[in-house]
Amino acid sequence: MVEGKEIIYLNLLGYKISISEVIIVQWAIILICLIFSVMARGILKNVPDKKQSMVEIFVEGINNLVRNTMGEESLEFVPYVGTVVIFLLMMNISGIFGIEPPTRDFSVTTGVAAISFIVIQAYAIRKHGLKDYFLGYARPIGILLPINIMERIMLPVSLSLRLFGNITAAAVIMELIYNGLAKTPLGIGQLVVPIPLHFYFDVFDGGLQMLIFVMLTMINIKIISEH
Repeated sequence: MVEGKEIIYLNLLGYKISISEVIIVQWAIILICLIFSVMARGILKNVPDKKQSMVEIFVEGINNLVRNTMGEESLEFVPYVGTVVIFLLMMNISGIFGIEPPTRDFSVTTGVAAISFIVIQAYAIRKHGLKDYFLGYARPIGILLPINIMERIMLPVSLSLRLFGNITAAAVIMELIYNGLAKTPLGIGQLVVPIPLHFYFDVFDGGLQMLIFVMLTMINIKIISEH
């Protein structure tokens, strides 16, 4: 596991608390999202301008994504899916700004995966009831009970490891490239060569890993809620 650099230390009631760069970046992303959300509410008009049109295009895109993947009856998940899309995307592409992606820390990806896992199980319980939810582990036949339990347990493990592994691999490759170009005259190589690579490893790969995480979450919500 890659651990973030500890840059702030607090002494609270005799207990030493360290705050890493990973936590600060996440707080910053949450604050940015909050500010933009407040600003987006303030620009709503009957006749949308360019800014409102961009917001509406994004919201409609999330609506269509949820509708096409989970069905019309699952539009209640649009706020959650939209939040995960924005949060993961901003964390994944932070490397393009010279900031270490928080998703390079396994504890971060585990936390996001755990939230999705809880949402999936809670929705299944709400839809079918607690009794039928647990009976679902023995369907279609009781002998599959251990396999079904293992399948549920492996879901957050799979989500977290996939996201962590891909983002970490991309970050390590970029570090190797920068180290390899460090000896170029005046560091010119570091200013030019990594640009297209940043767009691939940070923007494209970061966006792709976000999409895979979101799609797997929605698919599992649909499948498990129909068990």
